Amino acid sequence: MKYYAVQFSFHCPDGQLQDARDVLSALVGEAAGFESFEETGDGLTGYVQQALFQRDALCAALECFPFGAVDFTVVEAEDRDWNEQWEQAGFEPIVVQATDGACHARTVVIHDGRHLPDAATVAPTGDGSVQFIEIDARQAFGTGTHQTTRMVCRALLALDLTGLRILDCGCGTGILSICALMHGAAGATAYDIDEWSVDNTRHNAVINQVDDRLQVMHGDATLLYSMPDGVLFDVVVANINRNILLADMPAFCRVMAPDAKLVLSGFYTVDVPMLTARAAEFGLQTVSMANDGEWAMVMMEKTNA
Repeated sequence: MKYYAVQFSFHCPDGQLQDARDVLSALVGEAAGFESFEETGDGLTGYVQQALFQRDALCAALECFPFGAVDFTVVEAEDRDWNEQWEQAGFEPIVVQATDGACHARTVVIHDGRHLPDAATVAPTGDGSVQFIEIDARQAFGTGTHQTTRMVCRALLALDLTGLRILDCGCGTGILSICALMHGAAGATAYDIDEWSVDNTRHNAVINQVDDRLQVMHGDATLLYSMPDGVLFDVVVANINRNILLADMPAFCRVMAPDAKLVLSGFYTVDVPMLTARAAEFGLQTVSMANDGEWAMVMMEKTNA
């Protein structure tokens, strides 16, 4: 199988370089079929099958890039398994903790099965509990290493999910669905436009023994318009870029039950007013907000009006 190596270089301050890499990989991964990425000194190299490469879609996605101009060069990649090389690196365990306000701490530890957590560093406090989630470290967004994933996980841990139905939009590795299912949710439905991410979510659901409660679909938010009447969700999570969230808001609201929560991330604090205004058009009220540096998370609730 032949691949292109697309070499991206950024024109942004050094302090924004890592954020620029993260945003670009999310943008072009969804839009132009990239399978994996490697960081370079001043940018990023993405790998895409030659037969699937869409230059026009790539250029259109880069028009939405929030860090200024991006240069890219397309060359033929040498033959090797790019995903396998990424998988071998793995990631260090990530600890995410939330409290329900009554001194009950909930903790989740996300690990790759090889870099195992130190029990002493994740011991629960008080009457709290710890759940361990193993994510096979392959090239899909959602290992917990990014601020947006951690914020959404933290928001889920703070909710009482007992018996609730979850919708995971743009599921990546499936981390958000798995987190919800391991903390009381009755069932989850997830979808992703990337077929590889769909497979990876199913794989990780089996690893964490929640595959009997997780349905995974290949496609985008248009899938929600073909849901059978009466199929509604209590919590909808979407960790996607701003423009997709704005466009998909009607589809999210269509399948939300009365009083359902919508948890959004994947955007910057400066984008919050635009997203909350869009949500208000569909009767959603902002419940809470959080940020980790420039990245933001918003939780909204569907009103009965």
